Amino acid sequence: MSARLDLERLVATPDGQGGEVKSFEQIGAVWARVEPLAAVTTDSGGVQQVTVTHEILVRHRGDLVSGMRFAKGLRRFLVQTVHDPDEDGRYLICRCTEEGQ
Repeated sequence: MSARLDLERLVATPDGQGGEVKSFEQIGAVWARVEPLAAVTTDSGGVQQVTVTHEILVRHRGDLVSGMRFAKGLRRFLVQTVHDPDEDGRYLICRCTEEGQ
């Protein structure tokens, strides 16, 4: 595990007009192993979009859930799934999609 990532959670703040503003706030930092899995290109209305998926391995945390994200510099990895690969409570594998690709 050689990548230092910030762990962020989604926070909703009232906007004063009955709605809310959603943003992410950092809740910690973790050491991780980041492995790219696939890049899928789709064409939507003449615009090409690339979705890059990654598998991110971290030490077990009880507060890590889907919907959070990891940040490394300007890169953002949205957590889609979280699971304990061998159910012993040591590590978690997160399937993530990279935002902004």
